[in-house]
Amino acid sequence: MKAFVTGAAGFIGSNLVDRLLRDGHSVVGFDNFSTGQMQFLEGALRTPVFQLVRENLSNVDAIAQAISGADIVFHLAANADVRFGTDHPRKDLEQNTLCTSNVLEAMRLAGVRRIAFSSTGSIYGDSDVIPTPENAPFPIQTSLYGASKLACEGLISAYCEGFGFTSYIFRFVSILGERYTHGHVYDFLNKLHVNPHKLQVLGDGKQRKSYLYVQDCLDAIFTALERATGKVNILNLGQNEYCNVNDSIGWICEHLGLSPELEYAGGDRGWIGDSPFIFLDCSRVRSLGWNPRLSIRDSVIRTVDYLQQNRELLARRAKVHA
Repeated sequence: MKAFVTGAAGFIGSNLVDRLLRDGHSVVGFDNFSTGQMQFLEGALRTPVFQLVRENLSNVDAIAQAISGADIVFHLAANADVRFGTDHPRKDLEQNTLCTSNVLEAMRLAGVRRIAFSSTGSIYGDSDVIPTPENAPFPIQTSLYGASKLACEGLISAYCEGFGFTSYIFRFVSILGERYTHGHVYDFLNKLHVNPHKLQVLGDGKQRKSYLYVQDCLDAIFTALERATGKVNILNLGQNEYCNVNDSIGWICEHLGLSPELEYAGGDRGWIGDSPFIFLDCSRVRSLGWNPRLSIRDSVIRTVDYLQQNRELLARRAKVHA
């Protein structure tokens, strides 16, 4: 199989590239390196069946040329900075929705008809149904990021209907693991490296979240690709458990041997669009034979260990946001 992967140098994308290559497939990776890391592709670049295209998804012609001959598209590239969405209101539209439109149009032009798409559990907003199934009542959007991803889902399903595409739309919880460079574990570690005696927490620490280890996420994706049979396959990917933010802080601090003073700010949620309770019903993907291997706690600890062993990633992002 020949796979085309957008966001190939990112956290999930680079792990996906390695998995595809390990399983004997050829891969074209597409990334503009706005947030991706070249070091994440070091192993792939030593493989003759991997090709890297450094380009923007705003360029439909470049996508169509790079995508030629692919059997499937894994579209993972996106702006995932939910927290700062209201600071740059067009960014989610441009980098998520419009770029997804470009990928779909390039697929149509190149005759590629199969797409796996990384959506998000954020599309459910503040759902009244917990755990939240894929067929929950249509949600009111609470973030520009979630709204942009829901628009992407609409475009993908329309291309499936209009042009005979087959799609696999994965609504993720937050993903943890090796090469993770964005999110609560990353932010807490950065803060604790600066001041191990005091930790500022956005929200009241009682926000309830579910997380999933990156390799478990990839296992679910490949299970769905093998066994889901619909034209538009929409699947929640997450754990059968959740934790609150204070739980995660406790695990991290215990693992590091720290006891910082906690300072809370922001009320019951950390920022505009932050849902205080995210817990997805994943029975649909489990019915295909998938179950996660790592618990949330083990995923958090594994992520902490990875970042502790790769501190240059912490320093790099801290410098960018300074």
